[in-house]
Amino acid sequence: MPELPDVEGFRRVLAEHAVRRRIEDVEVRDAQVLRGVGARRLRDVLVGQRFAEPRRLGKWLVAPVAGRRETVVLHFGMTGSLRWESGEPHPHDRVIFHLRGGQLRYRDMRKLQGLRLAEDEAALERVLDGTGPDALEVPKGRFRELLPARRQVKVALTDQAVLAGLGNLLADEILWRARINPRTPVADLAPADVDRLHARMRSTLRSAVRAERVPPRPSWLTGRRDEPSGTCPRCGTALSHARVGGRGTVWCPHCQPG
Repeated sequence: MPELPDVEGFRRVLAEHAVRRRIEDVEVRDAQVLRGVGARRLRDVLVGQRFAEPRRLGKWLVAPVAGRRETVVLHFGMTGSLRWESGEPHPHDRVIFHLRGGQLRYRDMRKLQGLRLAEDEAALERVLDGTGPDALEVPKGRFRELLPARRQVKVALTDQAVLAGLGNLLADEILWRARINPRTPVADLAPADVDRLHARMRSTLRSAVRAERVPPRPSWLTGRRDEPSGTCPRCGTALSHARVGGRGTVWCPHCQPG
């Protein structure tokens, strides 16, 4: 599933290749990924225009149309991506923006989310309403205030209304680095635990953003979690597996005692 680091990678693709290039055509190959806008309206707004500098909000990619009120908003669901390519389209390329020198392609196999067109700033606020602050941007003091005391810490971290951008892999990785059991109630965390959690969240996200994904490195929990007999990269203890908040969760029972 694309998480904050993946979306930052998609933002860079758009910023590097599409900003300042004229949109020559918009090809909607599968209208099922359009949310609240039709193919004709999308094309009418975008053809002949340019994207302004895009920004990220967690798992959302916000791409304003330069000199206009409208904004393209993309969400990548479980399997989406944004690619700069040319040549024959991939079977899962759902919307293709044709620009000089190449194509910006919204690709998604499962089509669980998609592309929206916010007509103005108020419409953009409605699309993003209920989304918490970007996890990489939230300061330590605000982080303490955001965590709901009655929730388990992993459930809190993956709630997009609390923090935007953290998914299953990142939450497990961050908690492992912070040595906090994912089932721990937020109310049971000491202030030092919360500060350590925030610090590990920022350092993990910075590393993952550089890789434009959650990297499956052997030194990361992510690199061991899917092994049949996976062990903790830090201490070698066999990893524990369970569901927390309905999500498959992995942790080290030695480093993260419950």
